[in-house]
Amino acid sequence: MALKRMDNVGIVVEDLGEAIDFFRELGLEFEGRATVEGEWAGRITGLGDQCVEIAMMRTPDGHSRLELSRFLAPSVVADHRNAPVNALGYLRVMFAVDDIDETLDRLRRRGAQLVGEVVQYKDAYRLCYIRGPEGILIGLAEELS
Repeated sequence: MALKRMDNVGIVVEDLGEAIDFFRELGLEFEGRATVEGEWAGRITGLGDQCVEIAMMRTPDGHSRLELSRFLAPSVVADHRNAPVNALGYLRVMFAVDDIDETLDRLRRRGAQLVGEVVQYKDAYRLCYIRGPEGILIGLAEELS
């Protein structure tokens, strides 16, 4: 049995609306919003009876998704948003963009902050990390031709 695809990456947020707006500005397409609750969902996550509001965002090519989640119950118990880039565990999502400077200009208007600087790697890429809504770490990569 072969792996088919990576379905989505999940990010837990406090303000779902702000996160949706930010990722729309980045270029993801909003698929929908729903509440997932009950004992059945808690059996998957190991959290017991839970209530989570989710929003699904899709990349323009249709191949990848981002699931934004806001836990209503149980309460959030840890916060890794401000961990440095060398922290253990899942840390960031990297997006390929057409124009890194234009993307940064748009996202800065939504509160994004550059982590280090925009750097060119050989003649292949321009890369940077930003902190988006709630300090979420996001990578941007512009392929150079």
